[in-house]
Amino acid sequence: MIRLQSQGVFLVDGKIEQNYAANPKEARKNTLAYQILSSHNVSNDSENLKIKFDAMVSHDITYVGIIQTARIGGLKEFPIPYAMTNCHNSLCAVGGTINEDDHVFGLSAAKKYGGIYVPANQSVIHSYAREELAGCGRMILGSDSHTRYGALGTMGVGEGGPELVKQLLKDTYDIKTPQTVLVYLTGCPKKGVGPHDVALALVGATFKNGFVKNKVLEFTGPGLKNLPIDFRNGIDVMTTETTCLSSIWETDDTVKKFYETHKRPEDYKKLSPGRVAYYDSLIEIDLSAVESMIALPFHPSNTYTIHEFNENARDILASVEADAKAKFPKSSFDLLSKVQPDGSVLADQGIIAGCAGGMFDSIAEAAAILENGNVGNGYFSLSVYPTSIPVSIELTRAGISEKLLRDGVLIKPSFCGPCFGAGDVPSNNGLSLRHTTRNFPNREGSKPGEGQISGVALMDARSIAATAANGGKICAATDIDYSYKPLEYHFDKSVYEKRVYYGFGKAQPETELILGPNITDWPPQYELADNLLVRLAAVIHDPVTTTDELIPSGETSSLRSNPLRLSEFALSRRVPEYVGRAKAIAKEEKERRDNKPSDELKNILSKVGDADALSKNTQYGSCVFANKPGDGSAREQAASCQKVLGGFANICYEFATKRYRSNCINWGILPFTLNPDAEFNRQPGDCIFIPDIRKKLEDKKDEFDAKIISQNGEVSDIKLYISGLTDEERQILLDGCLMNYYKRKNNL
Repeated sequence: MIRLQSQGVFLVDGKIEQNYAANPKEARKNTLAYQILSSHNVSNDSENLKIKFDAMVSHDITYVGIIQTARIGGLKEFPIPYAMTNCHNSLCAVGGTINEDDHVFGLSAAKKYGGIYVPANQSVIHSYAREELAGCGRMILGSDSHTRYGALGTMGVGEGGPELVKQLLKDTYDIKTPQTVLVYLTGCPKKGVGPHDVALALVGATFKNGFVKNKVLEFTGPGLKNLPIDFRNGIDVMTTETTCLSSIWETDDTVKKFYETHKRPEDYKKLSPGRVAYYDSLIEIDLSAVESMIALPFHPSNTYTIHEFNENARDILASVEADAKAKFPKSSFDLLSKVQPDGSVLADQGIIAGCAGGMFDSIAEAAAILENGNVGNGYFSLSVYPTSIPVSIELTRAGISEKLLRDGVLIKPSFCGPCFGAGDVPSNNGLSLRHTTRNFPNREGSKPGEGQISGVALMDARSIAATAANGGKICAATDIDYSYKPLEYHFDKSVYEKRVYYGFGKAQPETELILGPNITDWPPQYELADNLLVRLAAVIHDPVTTTDELIPSGETSSLRSNPLRLSEFALSRRVPEYVGRAKAIAKEEKERRDNKPSDELKNILSKVGDADALSKNTQYGSCVFANKPGDGSAREQAASCQKVLGGFANICYEFATKRYRSNCINWGILPFTLNPDAEFNRQPGDCIFIPDIRKKLEDKKDEFDAKIISQNGEVSDIKLYISGLTDEERQILLDGCLMNYYKRKNNL
């Protein structure tokens, strides 16, 4: 159903041509990606882009830190529309007043700086952006990794908060021109197949091999006309899980209808590749061959067709159990007990929610499937979270909400919690089926380090509804006989007009920010010293380390406005000893800065030179090694918590995503990589000394000769690399972090 081709191809008059008599370099300019990126590039260099966005979006886990950081850099007024939604910390049930304090801060910031404030439960971040901010040919930057609006003709990019700070301070988003991958759609999805099925198939085909990493996916082809807009949006938002940089789709009358429905017809324009366009690689998706899919714990790429899963459930679930045991030795994940005597697999819960699952079409079709059954009174439960109040209003008008409620479905407010572990946490050993974006460990809210564990399998809303109608036994929607006629969607903006604060262009600088007791400033950071000594506080040899492992989601979300308290959770679910180790190293660094270096530090430095001299100009901090860190969320706290604890470097073979590497740089964490064939058999407590680090960065070197000092005193050589730094990124590292960079730049 999916074919990958690494060789470049031409698209000529909408058809794939493997060899065509045209200049690839010139034909590349005819891709949609190139056209939109070029129109937002303010540099004179077509290879090294400096992008200015049309709008930005953040939610209530990220906007406080972004605004606090921008304030330090001299923020006066939001220069572009900046929407702050409240869809992550909207339970207001954890941490006392913390959540609502953040919301009050957000509204005061919107008034002071001229922002858009969307109150809690009105809409999830990406639904609001689709409804109100997207436009054909635009670019939107979001502090959430699933910032994807390509199906609406808008290039969305999800990055960590510091990249939004740069835009707020009228700076640019700097990247090398990315490669563009043609995603060519043919065929028509069969009845029962939904957007999550196509998306999971795409993720399964591309994530592990890195086929589209940091590239732009461009969707077109004759199959496009067979996809409704919600279907397109549902595929598009999941492209984040392929590790691509962004996405863009050809637009047509279906997209035009979307903008007309949302009372913004002027924001539509026809977007198509030029007559002859060149792409760096190709993905062909035959939509008619896509089956109902399931992604087993603990990653969206762990995919099978539901038929394949049901036929091999014991072997597949045993493999998941073994993976869980390796990651979480304190927990016992018993999934094999879900296999029933007849060979079927019984799930405990279904969730249809958020930017991927909570859209009108998916909920409406799920309701039609449930007419063949109901949720019942057993252990299985089903909850639906419409993605926005306008969607909820339309579901009510169409009678769909009533149908769902009568069938035993719980309808809940617009909220992203089920996607990151803050809503509908299953019981211990529970298996939750979710039409949400991710199923990383802890994404369902369990705490394996404390002996409790549950897991999420991703499925499309249609198959979740089929499973509910089947008594909780996992079932493909393609196996259910049901009737469904798509309904026309009507957008009602009236609730936004009453509740959303539209403040762009209306800044009130006299407004005081309302700072609750949990909202704190960042601790002081220091510029990079002449030399650097780092001690390994965590060594992780997993194939991939997610941002959820670097800083857990769920219960920690309430602390995102308090850097010191949040940092206590860094790597707590993966390397519980990390925080204590990092704090001990930071204590020694403080003593060094006070000209009282410890005997242990002097002993380490004596292995590589004059300890007394080196202690005066050698920064000492903690370091994390992981094979491939940073898959998943855009959350900057995955890096900032390390820096707050005195972290100065990451060492890896490669970074899983650009956004995590950018977060490290913006927080002054040196993003070192190793040669792919280099061995790194080191233990926590081993040290690495990088001499002349400051001068080498100033001289734009990308190769660093370093020394490893083992705990037994042995010294050996190692080469570290930092490639592809922009001049600004290099200066940020020299200054110690982005905040220091703007303080120096603006003489603050």
